[in-house]
Amino acid sequence: MKKLLIGVLALFLAVGLTGCGSGGNSDAKTLTVSATLDPHSKILEEAKPILKEKYDIDLNIKVLDDYYIFNKALDAGEVDANYFQHRPFFEGEVEEHGYKIVEAAGIHLEPFGFYSQTIKNIQDIPNGAEVIISNSIADHGRILGILADADIIELSDDVETLDATVKDIVSNPKNLKFTEIKPELLATSYQNGEGDLVAINGNYALQADLNPTQDALIIETVDEDNPYINIVAVKKGNENDERIQALIDVLKSDEIKTFVEKEYKGAVLMVD
Repeated sequence: MKKLLIGVLALFLAVGLTGCGSGGNSDAKTLTVSATLDPHSKILEEAKPILKEKYDIDLNIKVLDDYYIFNKALDAGEVDANYFQHRPFFEGEVEEHGYKIVEAAGIHLEPFGFYSQTIKNIQDIPNGAEVIISNSIADHGRILGILADADIIELSDDVETLDATVKDIVSNPKNLKFTEIKPELLATSYQNGEGDLVAINGNYALQADLNPTQDALIIETVDEDNPYINIVAVKKGNENDERIQALIDVLKSDEIKTFVEKEYKGAVLMVD
């Protein structure tokens, strides 16, 4: 009986230790990545069979919609990586919360756009128009920069556009009024006809069947210096994990680039 108990205890300990892998994974051939629904999780779904065939890695995709859960979960080791955010948001999160996470690679860019149910031409923006924007501070410079590029507002020369807030507007001829809401509610706000203009993040626009290049009244200028590239983030020290490197290799493959070009028709742009 004593030998039997010792054997059972040993088996229990072995099973327990086997289940203690990083990111909640017990299998070194499994990779768990959190992502927003569109385009991130759809791109990952396309990458999944390629990752399995080429590297024998099973990709587990967790779809979330609250921006502020992702990095907290990654830092806590609940996932191996996340794929949903651009660099300024990531950097702001790390600075604010002290997360021990890093960028593993830049993957794509989603042009940010302003949408309207009532305005068909930029010249027809009414005086005192309500502009609904994200309450994510990391998005404010980007949003205001688009309006400044369109000559709708003017920003102070004393601030970098990336860091601009509504307090840095020095000229506002249309007397635009800004209302902030959660990013995940922007598309719903637009669909409900709220506000005159709604600035919608690319992924949420896609979920609402909006194509930035076709439907936006005002769209972001896209060039190679654009800082808003969406990244894969991992816990610090895991950048060179073979599974992470395999995922990045697949995401940057010609197969994924071809898929994105056909699926999103310019609404998502892969980067080298």
